[in-house]
Amino acid sequence: MSSSSLSLPLEDPAPPEPAAPDAPLAERLRPRTLGEVIGQQHLLGPGKPLRSAFERGRLHSMILWGPPGVGKTTLARLVAGAFDAQFIAISAVLGGVKDIRDAVERAQAVQSQGRRTVVFVDEVHRFNKSQQDAFLPHVESGLFTFIGATTENPSFEVNSALLSRATVHVLKPLAEADLRTLLERARTLLAAAPLSEAAMLRLIGYADGDARRLLNAYENLVEMAGGAAELDEALLERSLGEQLRRYDKGGEQFYDTISALHKAVRGSDPDAALYWFVRMLDGGVDPRYAARRLVRMAVEDIGLADPRALRLALDATETYERLGSPEGELALAEAVVYLAVAAKSNAVYTAYKAARAFVAGDGTRPVPLHLRNAPTKLMKSLDYGRGYRYAHDEEGAFAAGENYWPEDLPDAPAFYRPVARGLEIRIGEKLEELRRLNEAAKKAR
Repeated sequence: MSSSSLSLPLEDPAPPEPAAPDAPLAERLRPRTLGEVIGQQHLLGPGKPLRSAFERGRLHSMILWGPPGVGKTTLARLVAGAFDAQFIAISAVLGGVKDIRDAVERAQAVQSQGRRTVVFVDEVHRFNKSQQDAFLPHVESGLFTFIGATTENPSFEVNSALLSRATVHVLKPLAEADLRTLLERARTLLAAAPLSEAAMLRLIGYADGDARRLLNAYENLVEMAGGAAELDEALLERSLGEQLRRYDKGGEQFYDTISALHKAVRGSDPDAALYWFVRMLDGGVDPRYAARRLVRMAVEDIGLADPRALRLALDATETYERLGSPEGELALAEAVVYLAVAAKSNAVYTAYKAARAFVAGDGTRPVPLHLRNAPTKLMKSLDYGRGYRYAHDEEGAFAAGENYWPEDLPDAPAFYRPVARGLEIRIGEKLEELRRLNEAAKKAR
């Protein structure tokens, strides 16, 4: 790319044709140059990764990872337009191997004319391994530049081979200031009445960082408003109806509701726990967020009193990921009820915090020689591992009297104290018996 074209991504002299007047507002406001993009300044600001790539004329394969409505598709289109590349979009939800073959043929056709191709795969995590692998040889040969968009963590959802050939760019939800700017652009385009501050805050809270959701809701609001002099909260509530969140994500009520759910589960009240869980869903919370909180409750408040609780919470999370809403929400509700009625123990949670505090305030004590690994002859000659008692060779698979602490720690702390509930009753009994055997072995020396 010549130096004269370095400004092309910022102010394209031949931008795409504007959207049709009857197109959705989100499409009409889609940025046509990099300079029109709102948000993502950690990628697009001066000296930032994507901006630098544009300015240097270096087209590279990438994965755009971020929540819905933050500009993944827009950025992919701008990349193609900036480098005068053919843009081929594939939906991983609807597409398959045939679409990949077609893309390869189209890329080969323009390559002979000296033109590049960008293949954009939306929801790339929906493609299976073999479908993702089909891109590899063409990315490596330089036939086309691959851009994948995903709302899921690419570390888990994108093949490592494809991931190693693409740069991951993380896109963030749009901040309040970004959404305000977007609303102002929309108001100017529609020549609409002004929004009241209260209505604007509720609309921004409802959008939750999603530009598309914001613009769709705002367009509906303007259409319903007619000749109103101001778009206020009452109009907004009538426009969105049950879609409008009962609380703002990130606001005080949002965290209060989460707290109420957690405390109802901890307090073993399944009905109250279900109530607060449904309140969260009704308020518009992402069920996956609720699922993460349930996993935390299983670890923090139930622990080893009922280890099945953690597995059930994880299974419910996986079930939701497979089924989505609303079917998958029933699995989460099942987990809520189970966690509420399960035996409770925070003994491991308390022990972990105590161990961390102890280690943070203690010195770095050496590992005793008998507990050290001895994979080499030299280490064995230095008595690494000497005198270690292999528990499985002793009665009950327990080396009574053996010391597993640093030798210069005479008074070993007791972090874990099982409670007399659920499985921890048996765990406590076993630990008491092992302590008795240890004391007997020490007296016999």
